[in-house]
Amino acid sequence: MARELYIGVMSGTSLDGVDVALVAMDQAQKVELLASVDFPMPDPLKAALLDVCIGQPTTLKQIGELDHQLGQLFADAILYLLEKTDVAADQITAIGNHGQTVFHQPDGQWPFTTQLGDANIIAARTGITTVADFRRKDMALGGQGAPLVPAFHRYLFEQRDSTTVILNIGGIANISVLRPDMPVLGYDTGPGNMLMDAWVYQHLGQKYDQGGVFAASGHVQETLLAQLMADPYLARTYPKSTGREHYNLPWLESQIVQYQSAVDETLAAEDVQATLLAFTAATIAEQVQLFDEGPQPQLLVCGGGGNNPQLMARLAALLPDWSVANTRDAGVDPDYMEAMAFAWLARQRMHGLPSNVPEVTGASRLASLGVIYPA
Repeated sequence: MARELYIGVMSGTSLDGVDVALVAMDQAQKVELLASVDFPMPDPLKAALLDVCIGQPTTLKQIGELDHQLGQLFADAILYLLEKTDVAADQITAIGNHGQTVFHQPDGQWPFTTQLGDANIIAARTGITTVADFRRKDMALGGQGAPLVPAFHRYLFEQRDSTTVILNIGGIANISVLRPDMPVLGYDTGPGNMLMDAWVYQHLGQKYDQGGVFAASGHVQETLLAQLMADPYLARTYPKSTGREHYNLPWLESQIVQYQSAVDETLAAEDVQATLLAFTAATIAEQVQLFDEGPQPQLLVCGGGGNNPQLMARLAALLPDWSVANTRDAGVDPDYMEAMAFAWLARQRMHGLPSNVPEVTGASRLASLGVIYPA
């Protein structure tokens, strides 16, 4: 299998933009990030998506229009990357596009997942074969359809004599667990940046808490933290996955109302932010420490949360026996790990190779995920 170029596109639960990665791969298990862009998402589109994600009433017309708008946005982002790099479309084997998740319900009588962003538009406008709809085949096989990046992490990182956990802190936090001589595990631990971002935006008008400054100005409210930690999702066993349909601003506001009713006390906004940061760190650390094996376990962090020094410091404090570092220290750009993963998933599909991990998702068998939309 000769060296091939792929483009990976990821728009995650944080809705802070579209990550696009140009990746070179070959049969020697080498993955090289050649170029990347963070393409902005228009605020009106983000607002409309947030309404859908948290269960506001919608119509098929609105869903169809959002699907079209996102297809155009993803195509714009890809074309911008190609223009920036002077790479021709015919040099790219395929695009791997995750799409924008607006609802994920992997459990219950009628499991389903919905990602928007018409891949037909992407393929038509870019002239590049596009692979999309990665999650539903795994769900058809009884799996959660998520997380999908643990297979890429297993491909990317060599197995050691101690556990390596790759932690992605996007809107939701998820882990991939690479243990000595054991199958890879992976699942969503709970909220990542999602609640912190929603709260700081509501109170300061900022898209995220730059440097964790707002959280650092407050104090953790231990009673509220204990209440948040009692959320039923956290006690579930893996495989499991979650998203904005569960952890969202209305959920948080209901938790605060419950707390204030019980203690008859009004919370300062900065104390809530500090508590949310502690909540994200605690839900992650509680799961990571379950896999402490070997003399030098390490936690490698990617995603936007890895850029929050307050969150990184709290993780290190909660995991004193672990080496806590950024994936950049292991040679992988933490901001484009997921976009690179979907470039790899596209490669797997184009070559008919399996790309799910049944031990992670709960699917009944291996499968090559994704639907191919020819150029």
